[in-house]
Amino acid sequence: MAESDKSSAFTIWPSGEQPFGPPLIGALLRMPWEAVQEHMLARLHESGFGDFDAAYLPVFQYPGPQGTRPSELAARLRITKQALNYLLGGLEGLGYLERRADPADLRSKRIALTPRGVAAVGVIREAVGEVENAWSERLGAERFDELRNALLELNELT
Repeated sequence: MAESDKSSAFTIWPSGEQPFGPPLIGALLRMPWEAVQEHMLARLHESGFGDFDAAYLPVFQYPGPQGTRPSELAARLRITKQALNYLLGGLEGLGYLERRADPADLRSKRIALTPRGVAAVGVIREAVGEVENAWSERLGAERFDELRNALLELNELT
């Protein structure tokens, strides 16, 4: 398969047709993101966090859960409060975080990372740095910086 056909191979039906055409921007952003997630999870497992499941990654995505109310985090992740509470319960049971009383409103809780959670964040950031370095080598530093700057600009718009 030619290099230019690589990214659209998933849109080809067995008959050879491409009814949906090449991938749109959402797919082009999703596929590298999935590669980053796979690398983060592999590095976590290699670093002694073998109990860290892929389902927990969204909870730790930038800017992270530290100090956030569960309801705010659920809204940011676009999942139900019930689904988030299930994830938080699992992470709490594994020692990655705690839900503590909010000093400003004792009826509410805030998420606090434990030392184990902070260590996991360190591994995640190192893993992403490794991916960035690999992509910078592949694309060249100038093109990678252009990609990063374009993504920063797009993020300011949203």
